[in-house]
Amino acid sequence: MADFTPPDGRHGGVITGAAPSSSSAEPPSPPRPAVRQAYAAIDLGTNNCRLLIARPADDGFVVIDAFSRVVRLGEGLAQAGRLSDAAMDRALGALRVCADKLRRRHVRLARSVATEACRRAANGAEFIERVRAETGIRLDVISTQEEARLAVLGCHILLEDGTGPAVIFDIGGGSTELVLIEPGGPAPRILDWQSVPWGVVSLTETVSGDESSEEARVRRYAEMRRRVAESFASFAERISPWQTEGLRLLGTSGTVTTLASVHLDLPQYDRRAVDGLIVPSEAMRGIALRLSSMAPEERRTLPCIGQERADLVIAGCAILEAILDIWPATRLGVADRGIREGILRNLITADASGTQTQAALRRLRQGE
Repeated sequence: MADFTPPDGRHGGVITGAAPSSSSAEPPSPPRPAVRQAYAAIDLGTNNCRLLIARPADDGFVVIDAFSRVVRLGEGLAQAGRLSDAAMDRALGALRVCADKLRRRHVRLARSVATEACRRAANGAEFIERVRAETGIRLDVISTQEEARLAVLGCHILLEDGTGPAVIFDIGGGSTELVLIEPGGPAPRILDWQSVPWGVVSLTETVSGDESSEEARVRRYAEMRRRVAESFASFAERISPWQTEGLRLLGTSGTVTTLASVHLDLPQYDRRAVDGLIVPSEAMRGIALRLSSMAPEERRTLPCIGQERADLVIAGCAILEAILDIWPATRLGVADRGIREGILRNLITADASGTQTQAALRRLRQGE
């Protein structure tokens, strides 16, 4: 399960003991108990590279280090079918930072995953091998089902109290996952799910168009919503019988956190203000419609959108509105957590319960 072996041969996965004492008169310190060890999760998405390093705590874990960088790994993928050299170089630069943090934090167990861009790219496997050779990080290209499961595991705790099924969604760079869950227990039961190949990068690049006039921008936005709605159609039909009073909806993605920041009129992004926020759905629709009619240069002036998200946020708005169409909850929960947190919960729980096999631990120690 650990997936980090430094290129120079030093192992960065399992820590087998403490460093020797600086004083020869004192015996070496005993190994720290596993509960104090650090665990790490890397999520290399189509748009972002994110890392969390955490230690176990009574109520889950405490984050001790984090890193996030926009790398746009999937830039141009919709047209070329391949990861570009520039995109791979950006991602490798971010992953080198992650590798350095893993070494410095003496991570016990880590898991690194890659999602839609590496699933779709013709040269995805070559890129994965290059990452391993140059950084020591072993990326696991996960399925859309695993991606959905990890996102739910990482954020479901923020779902509003209530009865009946709920929908959790993750708008990514290259795909969107929608999951119908039945809350309860340490992890909710998944009743149904669907992944569609529309994320903020893939939809933006596929539905290109003139943005020089408001009329042109409105047409492009309508086409984005149409394409997403078509992809959601089968899921919408399957979940319609579950719709009752008090629908609950929770979103984890840059789209929902960005729109929540706009809703709060924040001068700069503040995770503490956004993570766990509940926003009226109509307020989010209003923001989406307002942004979709703005010229790109206007969007760039908004503090929590800026240059990096100005061209991608419109696709995210279209996907969000399509989700609200098929699951018309009156309130939307916002989560600034997801896949990385799901990975960490899995790692810590498995390690504590001893479900890591001896063979797996041997591989971790040997850096295989």
